[in-house]
Amino acid sequence: MTITLLLSVLVTQAQIKNAKTETVKIFGNCGMCKTKIEKAGNLKNIAQVDWNEDTKMATLTYDESKTNQDEILKRIALVGYDSEKFLAPDKAYSNLPGCCQYDREAKVPVKVDAVSGESKPAMNDHTAMNDNQDPSTSELAKQSNQLQPVFDNYFSLKDALVKTDAKTTASKANELLTSIETVKMETLKMDVHMVWMKVLKDLKADAKSISETQDIKKQRDSFKSLSKNTYELIKISKPTEPVYYQYCPMQDANWLSKENAVKNPYYGSQMLTCGKTVETIK
Repeated sequence: MTITLLLSVLVTQAQIKNAKTETVKIFGNCGMCKTKIEKAGNLKNIAQVDWNEDTKMATLTYDESKTNQDEILKRIALVGYDSEKFLAPDKAYSNLPGCCQYDREAKVPVKVDAVSGESKPAMNDHTAMNDNQDPSTSELAKQSNQLQPVFDNYFSLKDALVKTDAKTTASKANELLTSIETVKMETLKMDVHMVWMKVLKDLKADAKSISETQDIKKQRDSFKSLSKNTYELIKISKPTEPVYYQYCPMQDANWLSKENAVKNPYYGSQMLTCGKTVETIK
């Protein structure tokens, strides 16, 4: 890791003139924090930030004739991340996903000047957070609706498998993949967000796999894993209408349905009613 970091710094220094390198502490929690911190601090050929989520230490490499450490840290603070010198605005911090909200320490707050748009230090306290703690009704509705297209497309895909329609199954899987990729995960509630991060990679992989074949057997094999991860997601999301988790003993596999009557997606008309409901989610 040390060698990799050293090589990265050397490459960055070669791209940035008058390069100066410093190490500072920036608070955060996860890989999503790393992406946001580095994106906020980076300026092409001027500044490069490399943040380590384990140590919370960031390596800043920048052209000291064009910027400085304070300006880089202010930009990072404005997207919600404290450093040892600057405190992020309370609104920016409170808008971070729950998994990104780290323990805070008092520092100099930073705000955007309403006229110039430049970052400036401000001596206010944490009162701004009070303006943003209670999300509006429309915001709550937005959060609850984020995953509905994913679930709707899953059920459409399942129905196509029940009909043993490989072509439609592939098409519905492609629609499912699109709906997965358009979810704005930062709007999800913390508990839902954590599960989403856990299952996202496999959901996309299974949906993609089903969309790229019209071999019904392969589609049904991928549907097993897809159903398992969708179950975890829909269970934590608390659907407004009952969802039935059903089991096929012949395949030792489950699926989700909006109706209690069993229509087996693993066999279709061959064994349509094989299986049983093992859980009702509501």
